[in-house]
Amino acid sequence: MTQYQFSFRDDYSEGCHPAILRALQETTLVQQIGYGNDAYSIAAKNLIAAMMPGSNADIHFVSGGTQANLIVISAALRSFESVVSAQTGHINGHEAGAVEASGHRVEVVPVSDGKLDVSLISPLLRQVGNPSSTQPKMLYISNTTELGTVYNKHELAALSDFCRTHGWYLFLDGARLPSALAVDGNDLTLADIAELTDVFTIGGTKNGGLLGEAVVITHPRLKDGFIYHLKQNGALLAKGRVLGLQFRELFQDGLIVKLAADANERAMGIARAIEKLGYPFVVPPCSNQLFPVLPNRVIARLAAKYLFHTWQQVDGQHAAVRLVTSWATPVAACTQFIADLTDLTAAGQ
Repeated sequence: MTQYQFSFRDDYSEGCHPAILRALQETTLVQQIGYGNDAYSIAAKNLIAAMMPGSNADIHFVSGGTQANLIVISAALRSFESVVSAQTGHINGHEAGAVEASGHRVEVVPVSDGKLDVSLISPLLRQVGNPSSTQPKMLYISNTTELGTVYNKHELAALSDFCRTHGWYLFLDGARLPSALAVDGNDLTLADIAELTDVFTIGGTKNGGLLGEAVVITHPRLKDGFIYHLKQNGALLAKGRVLGLQFRELFQDGLIVKLAADANERAMGIARAIEKLGYPFVVPPCSNQLFPVLPNRVIARLAAKYLFHTWQQVDGQHAAVRLVTSWATPVAACTQFIADLTDLTAAGQ
């Protein structure tokens, strides 16, 4: 097996924040009611709800992002209804056809920056009322997107208005939502997202937790019977306390956003160095995912020391790679990566 110095492949390679381990150890012998009715889950839900005053949201904890996406979408849609996603969306290319396996089509829309807008999704209205076509009923977006880009309040409000005008549900996948909330210049709050969407998730797996996603439902129809969909799909854990305790710790004193801000800061330090070296990006960097375009020879040399994804080939001599930082990424690892990239760049000039 190839030895590497550090992994920039993803933001879930580490275990979890030490506060979670301490809490798990301190409470392990305390008896609790099962299936999410434990004191820790209730406390976590109250902490999240406090950030969305007046939303009257239902909050559930599940083990992972694919599970959350599958259950939300399959619970919301009838058999002939479909979900609209960016081509880069997680439900399209990264979940082994989980949504399609539930009997629902994913309507794919090409995008350049990972984000959908009204002009891109409006053509799908031509399918409405045609009995030969699936009927779009839900818009699925991610924040941050799979390309690390972020929706602002104006953009989300426009999508929300479109969905409400045409009777669609708006579902925001928040596997990296804390990163989006921590982006410099972000103007969205959790309360805004609760107001503008019908259902959204908050990721724990990629934001300092061992595992887990919070599903936040504001639309009354989507709330109805959702607990049964969780049970049918194996998502209602007997030891729901394990999920609830993690989210209690992550939402105490805003820890989850602080961890995301640390991840973003590490990434932006690398991004500034890459820009200084003259390399372009697939999309302008702003969060903890970076997509620089590098020469193939540089990529090959970096891959001898670091793990990362080669995202797409740009031309015969260059490819885009994905570099991801986490809450636990050491500054020293970022500094060394920058130094190695600088040396390789100089050697090729």
